[in-house]
Amino acid sequence: MSTVEQVLEYVKSNNVKFMRFQFVDILGVPKNVAFPIKAGEKGIEELRDVLENGLYFDGSSIEGFVGINESDMMLKPDLSTFSVLPWRPSEKSVARVICDVYTTKGKPFEGDPRGCLKRVMEEFKKEFNGEYFVGPEPEFFLLKKDPHNPHKYIPADDGGYFDLEPMDEAPDIRRDIVFALENLGFHVEASHHEVAPGQHEVDFKFDDALKTADSVITFKTTIKTIAEQHGLKATFMPKPFFGMNGSGMHCHQSIWLNGEPSFYDENAPYQLSETCMNYVAGILKHAKAIVAITNPTVNSYKRLVPGYEAPVNIAWANSNRSAIIRVPAARGKGTRIEFRAPDPSCNPYLAFTVMLAAGLDGVKNKLDAPEPVERNIFAMSEAEKKELGIESVPANLKAALDELENNDVLKNALGKHIFESFLEIKNAEWDSFRTSVTDWETTAYLKI
Repeated sequence: MSTVEQVLEYVKSNNVKFMRFQFVDILGVPKNVAFPIKAGEKGIEELRDVLENGLYFDGSSIEGFVGINESDMMLKPDLSTFSVLPWRPSEKSVARVICDVYTTKGKPFEGDPRGCLKRVMEEFKKEFNGEYFVGPEPEFFLLKKDPHNPHKYIPADDGGYFDLEPMDEAPDIRRDIVFALENLGFHVEASHHEVAPGQHEVDFKFDDALKTADSVITFKTTIKTIAEQHGLKATFMPKPFFGMNGSGMHCHQSIWLNGEPSFYDENAPYQLSETCMNYVAGILKHAKAIVAITNPTVNSYKRLVPGYEAPVNIAWANSNRSAIIRVPAARGKGTRIEFRAPDPSCNPYLAFTVMLAAGLDGVKNKLDAPEPVERNIFAMSEAEKKELGIESVPANLKAALDELENNDVLKNALGKHIFESFLEIKNAEWDSFRTSVTDWETTAYLKI
């Protein structure tokens, strides 16, 4: 739906009683204000006013937004995102619409992550007549209560990669997830069990980066809700269990220029265009800082360790999944790169923003990509990697934040407000972790 009249007609015809005006904070946590729709024409006219003019809310209550002295903010709905929530009752149903955050002066709020991505994409459109497409692969775990410890969660099944019943005990849940996503307008391409017990993946079709970021937020909410209906808990925590593979969110991406795909060149080495190689070079150049945004938690770096097929090696390859960037086999319009570092704890709006900014830095400055590394980097010694110039991503969140703090390209892309607020929040998170005393420490050192 794209007009106020279309939304109002749907609301009247389908007895929608609540409208959720949704947005995300700087960390990517979805927030909403629920607007009750009163009966009769008065209720419809009140809704019309909000859809046309926006809804006020208290921005000081959102971490990283504004102080209490400037708390009034406004949500302006993007009507193309209107959807009825399939897990709510069909009678007196609940709809949601994703919003942009504005100041009371009618200007986009510079701390709005969705607005940040929109701004960078609009600049790309203006300068290059460019379009940015992303196809993420978010993985997640389904968990159940440990029967021996009600305060602990364990994987909900013992399945492995692509397993069937009875090892995979979750096909009915994935079916319900797929149906719910399709009702929300998703084009689901595949669903399957992942490598670790209790780990799953549901893939949806790539799209314009803004629509895709909206979809990631909706996807995570849907999966958590359906899991709860089945008595389980869904988590997008990057590394919930020691000794098991973590959950990533590999991001396939491409840019189009002047309405045409720009990564394919049938006459170039590997059939990858100069633009593609420049874009790859930009991602590699900024990878150490990018991961502060795409892998934004202390726990993210428990996944980004050697082994477990973790994408820690800053290199690119055509088929080799041990490099941080892989170029899948598809060519023509399907030519794309896959950045394998991100995990699903990230804010997708900010993650897509910094990936695009880094790639475009390579394109604008015609950076040269190194030769692809087609050997298994996981099996290389440190000396072999050093000889090939293969570095690793930062070992922890603090090191990644330090890289981000000194990266002007990503700072400019994020904007002053988000850049400073993100660093403040995440440095505080690191400090809290650094000063905490863990169970591992008490087990190892209490006897001293």
